[in-house]
Amino acid sequence: MLELLKRWYSFQSAELKKLNGYDNANYLLITEKGKYIFKTYPYTSEAFDLVQAETEVLLSIQEKLKGKIPTPIPFADGKYVQAAEINGKQFIIRLLSFLEGNFLGDAKPPKELYSDLGTFLGELDKELNSLKNYVIQCRQWEWHIQFPELIAKYLEDIPLAKDRSVVRYFLQQYEENVRPILTNLRKGIVHNDANEWNVLIKENQGLALIDFGDLAYGPLVQEVAVGATYAAYDKSDYLDWVIELVKGYHTVIPLEEKEIEVLYYLIAVRLCFSVCNSAHVRKTDPANTYASVSEKNAWKMLYDWLRINPLEAENKFRSAAGFNAKPIPSMEESLAYRNRHLSRILSVSYSKPIKMERATFQYMYDAYGNTFLDAYNNIPHVGHSHPKVVEAGQRQMAKLNTNTRYLYDILPAYAEKLLTKFPPTLNRVFFVNSGSAASDLAIRMAKWHTQKEGLMVMEHGYHGNTQISIDISDYKFSNPKGQGQKPYILKTNLPDTYRGPFTANDGTAGKTYAKEAIQQIQAFPQPIAAFITEPILGCAGQVPLAAGYLETLYPAVRQQGGVCISDEVQTGFGRVGDSFWGFEQHGVVPDMVVLGKPMGNGHPMGAVVCTQEIADSFERGVEFFSSFGGNPVSCAIGMAVLDVLEEEGLQENAKLVGNYYKSLLMELKEKYACIGDVRGSGLFLGVDLVKPGTTIEDALLAKTIKNQLRDRMILISTDGPKDSVLKSKPPMVFTKENALQVVEEMDKILRYYRS
Repeated sequence: MLELLKRWYSFQSAELKKLNGYDNANYLLITEKGKYIFKTYPYTSEAFDLVQAETEVLLSIQEKLKGKIPTPIPFADGKYVQAAEINGKQFIIRLLSFLEGNFLGDAKPPKELYSDLGTFLGELDKELNSLKNYVIQCRQWEWHIQFPELIAKYLEDIPLAKDRSVVRYFLQQYEENVRPILTNLRKGIVHNDANEWNVLIKENQGLALIDFGDLAYGPLVQEVAVGATYAAYDKSDYLDWVIELVKGYHTVIPLEEKEIEVLYYLIAVRLCFSVCNSAHVRKTDPANTYASVSEKNAWKMLYDWLRINPLEAENKFRSAAGFNAKPIPSMEESLAYRNRHLSRILSVSYSKPIKMERATFQYMYDAYGNTFLDAYNNIPHVGHSHPKVVEAGQRQMAKLNTNTRYLYDILPAYAEKLLTKFPPTLNRVFFVNSGSAASDLAIRMAKWHTQKEGLMVMEHGYHGNTQISIDISDYKFSNPKGQGQKPYILKTNLPDTYRGPFTANDGTAGKTYAKEAIQQIQAFPQPIAAFITEPILGCAGQVPLAAGYLETLYPAVRQQGGVCISDEVQTGFGRVGDSFWGFEQHGVVPDMVVLGKPMGNGHPMGAVVCTQEIADSFERGVEFFSSFGGNPVSCAIGMAVLDVLEEEGLQENAKLVGNYYKSLLMELKEKYACIGDVRGSGLFLGVDLVKPGTTIEDALLAKTIKNQLRDRMILISTDGPKDSVLKSKPPMVFTKENALQVVEEMDKILRYYRS
């Protein structure tokens, strides 16, 4: 090759050193005339046209930027790009000037330098925007963030399902927030790859930019997004570094408000391009380590980018460009607007309400730029706005949504998949559209099947908001404003091993509580059609049923002709960690199971799962029909939730993170006498706050901690008869880092109030 180079360029001497390259081979060429960069590319006609187009661009902007960008060097015949055979293979070859300087990646530059980089990129784009090159304008490939669909095919090359979900989320956000206004954004030719290994710091000469191989025709703000990504991704305070680059670029090419609006999402998508391409190259070309040089930083920033409220980012970018923040109604105005049309009986959380705007996974974004860690909401079971669930609903909604009187395969397919999660005896499912409707239906079915009217319910139990659900919910009917206990309702005492009379944790307490309940059944004036309870009672203060309780009580209920119902609305779908359903923790199999909230990840769904015998009995009664229960969209969403639980191992995550979370809370209990009990399992936990030295509930302290955490951007809530129990039932994607953050902040609050 050296002899060919001498002949092609009329050199007397030549020495080659291989350099890093992504998809082409680069060499440092040292000759008697100086240093050069020799570049070779596998030959295709399309690649030849692109290299030729890049060369034309470089030649066109030499006058204003000479010394700051590479200069194409002609062959002896005056051409700049040629096809040549090297070692029996066809290559495209070219020569560029060598620019002296230190790579930005080898330096630790101050933030101010990124303002200079922004200025430089603005000056470059000003020159590039005066050019027309139809080859570049037509170019679509896997590093052009205007075409995120081109990297979607690489998603499956990413090994971990949770990582794929983060990428899918940001790709969806691009479609929602960028695609609709893409045609309204200013476009031109941009460099498109101002990373730390393409930017040189030239001694006393400012900055230079090498490798124009990623030239693209796209939104001008794309240049800012790409440069900002690489300016920030190996830092921690990401926005500060992005702001510097925005300031510099804006001094040369003033950014428009609509460009600033999409910058957060374009940065995220550039990170997605990086991790997808790295994953693909690692799979197809494992020896190419250069292609993955930025992968670790890109993944870290991508996950951390989720923590940043898009509005916070936009407002900081707006400020950097001299724009005011967008006007947002005050909290008082928003609350007044709500109360103008809705009843005040619809309460709001926290002393200072929160106006929510968006949410993703375990984070929620308010309308004022704040990000909240959600350690509270169990309805978005696999995470807020989970992309697989969102996509499933969108796709099915665009295809078919109707009722169960028509045949469509996704209904039996979802039922079949759901029932694989249950013991074999629970093999029939009835779909409704809420947990309340499921509780209502379960009682109706139980009464029909047994031909009995009596119902045994649990102290402090809660099962929904329909009339029947309220009738069986002690939490509602025993409220001072409630309707009172109906004569056919038998309320049994909560088997509580913390505050109850029996506290042994070896199973004996549970059996004793069960024997008391059996005596109640025997003394009740009418037979019991059903016994319904939650395995862990949320409204009781996250109280798990005592060990040994259900295994003793269930046979007695059945013996007198009743059925056993487990309300798994809150405990189901892997939340308790060591089992998929709460009843499995007790070694029992109920006759009916009530499902709700988590199964649709926020989409309204519910179901009753029961035995064949109960289903057959119910079929002999009046027809059952639910307009929305089991509709195709709900089934698609429910199927997606089950898929995510499996793919991302979320039950195991609930177990591992929940055990860690609980251990941290137990350590806190050892430090503070105001914590009387820590209970629950998996990601279903309660912290019982008491007056030190007693079991007297401390509702004021619970309220204080809840609201103090809210002010520290952490969401939890309170529950229990006296509202004295902190409850944490976060989305199942909650991490150990999240758990530690919650407990550390609780520690700070308790230290202050108990010092």
